[in-house]
Amino acid sequence: MGGASTVTLFLCGDVMLGRGIDQVLAHPGDPGLREGYVRDARDYVRMAEAVSGPVPAPVPPDWPWGAALGMLDTARPAARIVNLETAVTRGSDFAPGKGVHYRMHPDNLPALTAVRPDVCVLANNHVLDFGRAGLTETLGTLARAGLRTAGAGHDAAGAWAPAAVPLPSGGRVLVFGLGAPSSGIPDCWAAGPGTPGVARLPGLSAGAAAEVVRRIREARRPGDIVVVSVHWGSNWGYRVPREQIRFARALIDGGADVVHGHSSHHPRPVGTYRGRLVLYGCGDFVNDYEGIGGHEEYRGDLRPAYLVTVEAATGRLTGLRVVPYRARRLRLEPAGPADRDWLCAALDRISDGARVSAAPDGSLVLGPG
Repeated sequence: MGGASTVTLFLCGDVMLGRGIDQVLAHPGDPGLREGYVRDARDYVRMAEAVSGPVPAPVPPDWPWGAALGMLDTARPAARIVNLETAVTRGSDFAPGKGVHYRMHPDNLPALTAVRPDVCVLANNHVLDFGRAGLTETLGTLARAGLRTAGAGHDAAGAWAPAAVPLPSGGRVLVFGLGAPSSGIPDCWAAGPGTPGVARLPGLSAGAAAEVVRRIREARRPGDIVVVSVHWGSNWGYRVPREQIRFARALIDGGADVVHGHSSHHPRPVGTYRGRLVLYGCGDFVNDYEGIGGHEEYRGDLRPAYLVTVEAATGRLTGLRVVPYRARRLRLEPAGPADRDWLCAALDRISDGARVSAAPDGSLVLGPG
């Protein structure tokens, strides 16, 4: 949890427990898909097995998280924050106009609770893959399991409200979930008065940032740490658009302590601004992409876990530790030395104003540029 004067947070990228992963769990849902080339979710299991070996289905609920669970038990972060990019529903109302739909059966929820998330961010381009009824079922299932959510709700007020994780100090970790159009969130998915949906930004303009800052200032109390978790940008590539940089800095100027970016299928640059951390893209963490070819140069099979430590009193960054994993047989295994070296070199090369180096324990750490 950090010392008395610091707070450690666990952050990761996209967590997708549907489709192939749902099929290897104890309660697989309907495997039918409406994708251009794959019509049965079990084909994603077969693709993973073709490159990594058999998956002993049905697997226990903690299977997808693999070695990451032991790391988290040792690190004991004060808050575990994940971007849940999966509808949790029995529904079959496929959202029109989308080529990919993700859902996990509600009875497989133990595969999510196994990692004991403190906040599930839902402001992404898959949480309404099965319509507003699917989102409503998702919200109800997570609430009954005692899981906090941010970024989607039964109406606009619920979607934009932060999740609050209490700290022993009496302060809180406030998590705001936001989704940008650039990540593929349809305009019609925006939550409205009395309408379920996501906290969809109109764009990354100065005005949009000012509205988020207003919400931060309304919610924040002394001793709180503010995380803004935002789904933005394309799937591939290292370049960070200037509008993302301006938006992140405006949030920090307005009171955010950590900007937690996700949507890309691989890690994007790590940045700091005024002593605060900006993760422009955390990459994927859990999914069924293991056997899918293409974009191998980005090493989407490497799955980083981010342990962010900040001062409890000020929210200023005091340390970042990145623990690399690799997807194999639909679960996370420790990355080998060569994979760790590759990820370290990539993050160090692409991160402007910060240096990333290897630590003796096999993790990667952030230092000044």
